[in-house]
Amino acid sequence: MTTAPARPSRDALMNDPVLRDALGPLKDREQVAKRLLESSARHSFDPDTELDWEAPIEDGKWFWPPELVSLYDTPLWRRMSQEQRMDLARHEAASLASLGIWFEIILMQLLVRHIYDKSVVSDHVRYALTEIADECRHSKMFARLIKKGGTPAYPVPRLYHNLARVLKTASTTPGSFSATLLGEEILDWMQRLTFPDERVQTLVRGVTRIHVIEESRHVRYAREELRRQMVTAPRWERRFTQLSSGEAARVFSVCFVNPQVYTDVGLDRREAVAQVKASGHRREVMQSGARKLTDFLDDIGVLNGPGRALWRSSGLLA
Repeated sequence: MTTAPARPSRDALMNDPVLRDALGPLKDREQVAKRLLESSARHSFDPDTELDWEAPIEDGKWFWPPELVSLYDTPLWRRMSQEQRMDLARHEAASLASLGIWFEIILMQLLVRHIYDKSVVSDHVRYALTEIADECRHSKMFARLIKKGGTPAYPVPRLYHNLARVLKTASTTPGSFSATLLGEEILDWMQRLTFPDERVQTLVRGVTRIHVIEESRHVRYAREELRRQMVTAPRWERRFTQLSSGEAARVFSVCFVNPQVYTDVGLDRREAVAQVKASGHRREVMQSGARKLTDFLDDIGVLNGPGRALWRSSGLLA
C-alpha cells in the first residue's frame, strides 16, 4: 500500500518561487514590499503642507467632474440649473470623501489584523505600517476637504456602518484584500479623471492627485497579496471570499452616494434615486470604473461561483 505524498505546508507554498496563478508566477513578497517602500520614500506627501488650504474657493469651478455626478445626462439633470448641478457636484464630492474616510478606517484595521502574526522586521510588515500612515493622512485630508467645501459629512447608513464591524472582526485575509481593492480601484479610476481636469477646483485636483499617487502603491500591495492568498488558501476560504466580495460589492454600490445629497440641493430624493438607477450613463461609469478590478478578480477566481451574481446585482459587473 502506497502513502499519498504529504501536502506542502502553507508556508512552503507561499515561499515557492515558482508559485503561479492565472496571471503567471507570483512575485516574492519581500521584493514587492521593498520596491513599494522605496517608492514611498520618493513619492509621499503631507497634505497639510502640500496643499493651499487657505486659498478661496474658485468661482465657476466644479468640485467633481460633471460626467461623474450621479444624475448626469438624466431627465432631472437636464431640468436643473447650472448652479444646482454644480451644487450637487459639491455635495457628491463630500459624500465620496465621507465614504473614503469610512472605508480607510476599516482598511487600517484590516491591515493591522493582517500583520499581527507576521515578522515585525519583514519588509512586508514595514510596508503595511507605511500604508496605514498613508491612510491616516488621507482620512484627515478628506475630512478637511469636506469642511472646506462647506457641506455636511455624509455617513453611510447605520446598517452598513454596523455590518462593517462584523467585517473588521470576521473577515478572512483574502476577503480583506478583495474588499480593499473594491474600495480603492473604483475611486482611483474616477480620481485619475479628476486631477488633470481644469474645470475642477484646484484644491480638489490636488487632493485627488495625492491620493492617486499613494493609492497606486496600496493597490499593488493588495493585488499581489490577494493573488497569493487565492492560490494558497484552503478551498472553504476561497469560496467564502467569492461570496463576501460579492456582498461587499453590493454594499459598496448602495453606499457610493448618500441620497441625502439630493435633498440637500433641493431635489426630490425618490425621483433622483430612481433616475440614477435607470441611467445608462451612470451604469457605464460605474462598470468602467470597476472594469480593471473585475477583470483581475475574474482572472484569479474571485468572481467564480454564486458571488458572481452578487457582483452583477451591484451594477459593477456587466
